Amino acid sequence: MRKTFLLLVSFFLLVWMTTINSSAEDKYEIAIFAGGCFWCMESDFEKNDGIKEVVSGYIGGSTKNPNYKNYGKSGHLEAVQIFYDPSVISYTELLDIFWVKIDPLDKNGQFCDRGHEYSTAIFYLTSQQKKLAENSKNMLDNSGILKKPVETPIKKAGVFYPAEDFHQNYYKKNPLKYKYYRYRCGRDKQLREIWGKKKVLDNSVKISAKYRIPDLRQLEEKLTPLQFDVTQNDATEPPFNNKYWDNKREGIYVDIVSGEPLFSSTDKYKSGTGWPSFTKPIAGASLITKEDNNWFSVRTELRSKYADSHLGHLFNDGPKPGGFRYCINSAALRFVPKNNLEKEGYPNYLNLFEN
Repeated sequence: MRKTFLLLVSFFLLVWMTTINSSAEDKYEIAIFAGGCFWCMESDFEKNDGIKEVVSGYIGGSTKNPNYKNYGKSGHLEAVQIFYDPSVISYTELLDIFWVKIDPLDKNGQFCDRGHEYSTAIFYLTSQQKKLAENSKNMLDNSGILKKPVETPIKKAGVFYPAEDFHQNYYKKNPLKYKYYRYRCGRDKQLREIWGKKKVLDNSVKISAKYRIPDLRQLEEKLTPLQFDVTQNDATEPPFNNKYWDNKREGIYVDIVSGEPLFSSTDKYKSGTGWPSFTKPIAGASLITKEDNNWFSVRTELRSKYADSHLGHLFNDGPKPGGFRYCINSAALRFVPKNNLEKEGYPNYLNLFEN
């Protein structure tokens, strides 16, 4: 009887430990970056809070199980696989750190390491990572920080192959050799020349931009369930039972996700459909159109440029002379009243309401 009891206790203890370990592992997500020497990238990222582990390895080539002797010949790049806790550090913050640790203008290697195997790349694992990476790269290009366009490509991740044990935690196991290599390679000196001393010391480029996209988890906290479902899952809200279908106030409508200006009240009209309708986008807005074959018909879907939010659809039954009806979900929009435009960072649109 006692033996059976001990066996049962051992069994439930094992199940409990397995559940605890599984829950702990579930909170970590993975990011993959190539930034030249993986010893340096591993060292640079492991210093940050929220990062559990950084693994050096190879990715992007044509052969399986590459090693340090042949990975370059088969097209692989040196890269790092980062296990991080998104509740502590976001993917967007990882991107900010990544940029300031590389030379994004060099497409033929990094610093003293030359050749394709030492070139840079962002390898995305999800559509959300792809969206955030493209947004970050676009903001960097438009920020004026760099004198030329960013050369770092954004690619879909294939199989990541961990490097040999010798290369893992090299900066810890061989600190003197590592510091000597890094110094002779001129990595830190050139990083300061590219980014300026302050950004390097801050460990982040911290791109200043209005239209930064939150991570998926941050979006779930920021948006209501309906707003999330509309913008991220292409849902449609009910007509005549939404926030702005009958809004007559003066102001502009911006993307609920990124804040990018989309429409003006000066172009809003009563369409009778029960959704906010506009004759045209606001000046400077770049909406993305896609063919939508759902609901047994072919329609033109509208999405925002920076956040890739689903907005609504475009129809050709609007008022003349243009004849367009931009039918938009209120849940995809945030209204900024005319009197708040300057305070909220949209002073350029005040002239829309001048008599």
